[in-house]
Amino acid sequence: MRTKEDLKKIIARIDGRGYKAYKDIQGDYDFGNFALYIDHVQGDPYASPSRIRLRVDMEKAGFPEELYKTPIRATALEDFLAREVASVIRRLPRVSGTGRSGEIYIDKGGQEILKRTAVKVGPEYVEARLSIGLPAFGRKIHGRGAETLFFSCLPQIAEKALLYSNIDAGQARKWVELAEDQEYLREELKKRHLVAFVADGSILPRESGISDRPLRGSNVVPFKSPESLKVSFELPNAGVVEGMGIPEGVTLIVGGGYHGKTTLLSALQRGVYNHIPGDGREFVITVRDAVKIRAEDGRRVEKVDISPFIANLPGGQDTKRFSTENASGSTSQAANIMEAVEIGTSLLLLDEDTCATNFMIRDARMQKLVAKEKEPITPFIDRVRQLYEELGISTILVMGGSGDYFDVADCVIMMQDYRPYDVTEEAKKIAEQIRTGREVERAEGPMAVTPRVILKEGLVLSGKKKIKSRDLDTLQYGGEFIEMDYVEQLVDRSQTSAVGEIIRYAVEKYVDGKRTLKEIVDMVFADIEKYGLEVISPFYGKHPGNLALPRPQEVAAGLNRYRGLRVR
Repeated sequence: MRTKEDLKKIIARIDGRGYKAYKDIQGDYDFGNFALYIDHVQGDPYASPSRIRLRVDMEKAGFPEELYKTPIRATALEDFLAREVASVIRRLPRVSGTGRSGEIYIDKGGQEILKRTAVKVGPEYVEARLSIGLPAFGRKIHGRGAETLFFSCLPQIAEKALLYSNIDAGQARKWVELAEDQEYLREELKKRHLVAFVADGSILPRESGISDRPLRGSNVVPFKSPESLKVSFELPNAGVVEGMGIPEGVTLIVGGGYHGKTTLLSALQRGVYNHIPGDGREFVITVRDAVKIRAEDGRRVEKVDISPFIANLPGGQDTKRFSTENASGSTSQAANIMEAVEIGTSLLLLDEDTCATNFMIRDARMQKLVAKEKEPITPFIDRVRQLYEELGISTILVMGGSGDYFDVADCVIMMQDYRPYDVTEEAKKIAEQIRTGREVERAEGPMAVTPRVILKEGLVLSGKKKIKSRDLDTLQYGGEFIEMDYVEQLVDRSQTSAVGEIIRYAVEKYVDGKRTLKEIVDMVFADIEKYGLEVISPFYGKHPGNLALPRPQEVAAGLNRYRGLRVR
């Protein structure tokens, strides 16, 4: 390992030369209190930034082992430190120059605590992975700016954010203990036969349609559970927490418009993740494999068995191996459900506003007019109980327009002025008093999913084809763009990037024309658990890029929306 003086000499030597001479600084340097690893040097001031790592030996960093002794604690501490690094960066003076000159960036995340590659904490060291813009004027190296960046800015980051003595230790402990409590509560749900929990006092509304921060002000209504649904948990760190437990089975969320139905469901779909202190949804906890389902006009479907919901299509199209380049609302929703069952889920989340109406219900009058033999769709109302009773898959459904669902519901929660009320008994009485007269349209036979074997054809990347997230919703995989606008439980662009890298990694290691989609995804996640998230990066052992861990459900969603996917 070279010294920081060696780096200073190289910068002096290449000062004023063409930008590509920056390649000479690539390598490892001992700065005394920390080590600097320059893993990738950009070729142009406008190109993607250079990637570096700052590593402090744990003996110097001084973080107590109890803060990172379990995977969930380590993830929370790493999340906290990424935000500390970002805070230090914000206070640093910006080095001037052309293009990305002087930029310093760390992937710090938003309201969720996700496993990331931005910071790594372990018994031997703590390491921050940064992106930096090497300073230039035009396409000439700006030596003085580079000196400021490497010998003033980076040491301040290492000193102020990576030493336990210089951070807010109380806040770090709060971060770690909160994440541990959230994970504990999520594990407890199954033992209580619950699929979700919303703590009293939670703040569910968000600041705006483009901000995920909590809404503030005197008009915000804190959540308060109905007494009949109230449960309590004794948490390892925070003690007793009380709130509404949503039981397994079929749950309806009803109520008038603008009374909080969708707000509650949105909080539940984000409840698969842990949240930072102050988010308002710290103890809105949902089973980790819950999947939000919606209609998705225009999406591609590759050989999915949608026959439990749709059969006997005009023209004799096969719905046991249904494929289309342009799915309708009902066929896309059927495919989304069956793909969720295929990868594994114990809870479906649906909002009638984003569902295909003809997929959800056919009332008695429509049944009279259009005979069943002329209607290929078995509506969701006639399968929802079968999903639970045969496969153990519960459903939480926002339903403001059809009381027919009272007949199949186990629990009915009414939102009124952002307050929840348990109206199950009232809904059951109404169902008894006012019969709908509709006929159940479900055909006999078990509810089953047909596993699909993934083929390598179309998935292998050649040459310099890229994997890159264009934004949260769009992933470039080679020459194709995977549109994930309606994969609503993706919450971070770095997750989208990771979906692409997981697909590449899976193709290289596990796609063999014999293994099923679920087997492949499970094998990749086993590797991540064993070796860390950076194992999926082609730069394993160096700066792995800005990646955040998605769930298996989002990885499968990305694969299923890739237009080059081929299955057997």
